[in-house]
Amino acid sequence: MFILHVALQGCLRAGNVEYGLTADTGGHIRYLLDLAAASAADPAVERIVIATRRFDEARLGADYALGSERIDGKTEIVRFWTHRPGYLEKEALHTEVESFAEALVAFIEAQPERPAVLHAHYADAASVAAIVEARLGIPFVFTAHSLGLVKRGVLGLDAGADAALDLRVRAEDAALERAALVIASSRDEAEVQWAGYPAYEPGRIRILAPGSDLERFAGAPTSPRVDAAVARFLREPDKPVILALARPVAKKNLAALVRAYGECPALQERANLVIFAGARDDLAALDGDMAGTMREILALIDRYDLYGRVAYPKHHRPEDVPAIYAHAKQRGGVFVNPALNEPFGLTLLEASAAGLPLVATDSGGPNDIVEMCGNGILVNPRHDAAIAEAALRILSDPALHARFAEAGGSVARAYDWRRHAERYHALLASLADAAVEAANPEQLLICDIDNTLVGCAEGVRTFGTWRERQPGLAFGVATGRSFHSALAILEQQDAPRPQVVISSVGSEIHHLDANGTTYHQDAEWRAVVSRDWNPEEARRALARVPGLLPQAPLEQRAHKLSYFTEGQPGIVSRVRAALERAGLRCSVIHSHGRYLDILPIRASKGTAVDFVRARLALSHDAVFVAGDSGNDIEMLRTIPQAIIVGNFSDGLAAMPALRHSYVARNTHARGVIEGVVHFRDKARAACKPAR
Repeated sequence: MFILHVALQGCLRAGNVEYGLTADTGGHIRYLLDLAAASAADPAVERIVIATRRFDEARLGADYALGSERIDGKTEIVRFWTHRPGYLEKEALHTEVESFAEALVAFIEAQPERPAVLHAHYADAASVAAIVEARLGIPFVFTAHSLGLVKRGVLGLDAGADAALDLRVRAEDAALERAALVIASSRDEAEVQWAGYPAYEPGRIRILAPGSDLERFAGAPTSPRVDAAVARFLREPDKPVILALARPVAKKNLAALVRAYGECPALQERANLVIFAGARDDLAALDGDMAGTMREILALIDRYDLYGRVAYPKHHRPEDVPAIYAHAKQRGGVFVNPALNEPFGLTLLEASAAGLPLVATDSGGPNDIVEMCGNGILVNPRHDAAIAEAALRILSDPALHARFAEAGGSVARAYDWRRHAERYHALLASLADAAVEAANPEQLLICDIDNTLVGCAEGVRTFGTWRERQPGLAFGVATGRSFHSALAILEQQDAPRPQVVISSVGSEIHHLDANGTTYHQDAEWRAVVSRDWNPEEARRALARVPGLLPQAPLEQRAHKLSYFTEGQPGIVSRVRAALERAGLRCSVIHSHGRYLDILPIRASKGTAVDFVRARLALSHDAVFVAGDSGNDIEMLRTIPQAIIVGNFSDGLAAMPALRHSYVARNTHARGVIEGVVHFRDKARAACKPAR
């Protein structure tokens, strides 16, 4: 496979990238180079080209005027001149799209083999890729890295207030509509950030969290150079460290961290604040946003008289980064990312691998990292006091600090570039090669995911092998998870790709497209569940019920309100009574003793499964369902061939309404197989003629 990446922004070169050299020389370059390296390690990938701008700018160095640069035996950077020869910030790159696309088309046509796919990074590159696709028919996938609509919201701007930003938002929407596949780094990006665009179709977005080369951060030694660079600012250089590492741009919100520290004497007494904010020689020579941010940081240090307690070195090299984390780790510190929105959070992974607890923004990728690893505290980045309180809590509690530091070790397993490349290449290959079976299925199997299909790695592998031998069996999942969360966990567990995804406790249905990769939402089902559904009225009615705690905004869906109810006996009855008093008819689903979901009255796993059954023109006895917990009851109750896996909870096996179910001896996915075999054997026995 030949993969061609397109990335116009920033100062991109093969090695020793000077992150922070310009406002656009940031994490997307690190992501791209790491992805290329992981791709190159796969024998199925024969060639990788990274196409970027060629420019001549003396202050930035001569490397960027070179026409090509070899990274390794498979990978090279090629640079093309565009209409304007100098370095351009991203806001001006739209003027170069046409000339870059012409140069790229000429390059591709001169190659002995055309790339199988283009991968565009940022909206300007997607505009280029769309032109190439129109000319040469090569499909493209798109990674946004960060979104203009999010930036507009962070800055509090209305449409029309910033012409360059408006142009970027329109380009992103066009890319969302045109790309064969959109790759997102987190659930927040896939389900919240993209949702505001007119072309939003969730089934065409896949979450593929970046990997990271984390081995060099775990157990890395400190460096005399880093220690000296920090110590020269501080009166007590051996105190614990509150560490931040980010480019000095407004969206990284470093000023809020300084304000939080300056307003909290207890935090100042407990720890020093250390900020590595890019590289600079002369503040006046920085790009506008970076210069303004640094001036604000320096002004705040002066306002709160933090001299001797805050370090802000002017330089660090890429090879210094492990030692920077080690410096904070050695002093029992904490890493803070206060960004207004963090699309992914690479520095959070690095800090976690180094053994640092996290205080991180609750906007963006950190949600996924902290949820998966349990190694820190999420905060509202606009509440300075919340940042200070979280840092002080961790630094004041040795047991909590130790627990978070130890939990961070799991990031290496969760965010691995080799694994990322495997999933990435499988998606690219399936776009070109795979197709959904056209034949109408003879039977349908729908499984819950958590603790039913997944939960036992060996069971998932057995299920995958068994599934391949069932040509007439359509396979789907029904879950309380969101659509993107469901696909992400299935891919992480190497489960078969479902043909149907019933998500958010039955309130959404997605069907696999003919390309075998993307999905489309069932509009007819959406119309069904939307009737008589008033989420705002339901939310107001439930606000008066004591003991209900709303789950995170990311868990709330258009047709699902989600709450925690831990330790609240009788809460379901009180919730139902509150909804009835408000004149609302809703489904109330309670599971695992702590999760409460409020749904449209017509939405449930059971009604959604029956809708899919009817759509496939199958009889009731051609459908199997499998589950393990309370939010599976409706599905198990309404389908005759119901399977309860051996590791069930919530007393499912004893419920009179589920007496018809088969309770498997095996757990998880093996229990699903056992149940299907049981019902098939039973059906065959019933069909045998009497002797």
